[in-house]
Amino acid sequence: MKKLMKKNLSTAAMALLLLCAADMPGRSEMQYAGIVPNPAAGVQTIIDKRPVLHSDGIKFGAYDPHGDFGAQSNVSTEALFLPWEDVDLETLRVADAYALARGRNMLISVEPWSWDVDWRLTSNELRQKVLRGDYDVNMRAIAQMISQLKSPVIVRWGQEMEDKSGRFSWSGWNPRDYIAAYKRMMDIVRQEAPGTEIMWSPKGEPGLQDYYPGDDYVDLVGLSVFGLERYDELAYNKHRTFAEALKQGYDLVAGYGKPVWVAELGYEGGDAYVRPWIETATLKQSAFPNLQEVVYFNDRDVHAWPFDLGRPDWRVVESVGN
Repeated sequence: MKKLMKKNLSTAAMALLLLCAADMPGRSEMQYAGIVPNPAAGVQTIIDKRPVLHSDGIKFGAYDPHGDFGAQSNVSTEALFLPWEDVDLETLRVADAYALARGRNMLISVEPWSWDVDWRLTSNELRQKVLRGDYDVNMRAIAQMISQLKSPVIVRWGQEMEDKSGRFSWSGWNPRDYIAAYKRMMDIVRQEAPGTEIMWSPKGEPGLQDYYPGDDYVDLVGLSVFGLERYDELAYNKHRTFAEALKQGYDLVAGYGKPVWVAELGYEGGDAYVRPWIETATLKQSAFPNLQEVVYFNDRDVHAWPFDLGRPDWRVVESVGN
């Protein structure tokens, strides 16, 4: 578990991409039914599972703290995660220079908490303080820094708000309160960094519509789409394709008529499972006409998954030490 202390980030790598860190919930001890694992089906020989980028496909971006996509020229967006406490905002200038040198946009996911769990507020405490305006100064400082950056920026605030797993302190709030908080933060961004695009980014679960802040507060819609072979077996009794994993969330947001991104994408499993994801994640599909870009989450998950599956490693190449 990584912790950020109240001081400048200590290395250029951390400054560059603001590594995402959080606590991992305890694993479940329950037993589950599902497909019995087939050892042959889980064989892994693919050593680089980065998505195939089709010349006539949708755009591609990455959250890439390891730099695996650093030399790849056809990456449109550099994604990073930023807590609004306990971080040196000057590091955004380094990330900006990195993105600018590669001709990439920046997608900044602002997480309204500290990455140090010892300083983290309860969900109710955070909600009250945000709505009271106690954190306006934090968001204003971020927006003022964004206004000085040279790369085009998209701000994604308080993602996956409809998720009820307890993963995020801002998830599961009363929709009225979340919308008020989201609008308050986006108003600050627009005041301090006009021209910045804003992304409303649910996870893709039923009920997300209750959290929609209105067309005036959404330039882009972001969804989260992850494929984990063993999870699919246990939760769905089948292996899902990228299209199947995307469909629920996409269908729920398509009616807004906004450009849709997969703001977080990852997949892990045997060759037979991941190969279709590799080949289709950036493929234009008639079922998703508003899908504009997918952004790969190129790191190990920071949270344990259900069914005692631990923390999946979404990285496109094998992580050192695995």
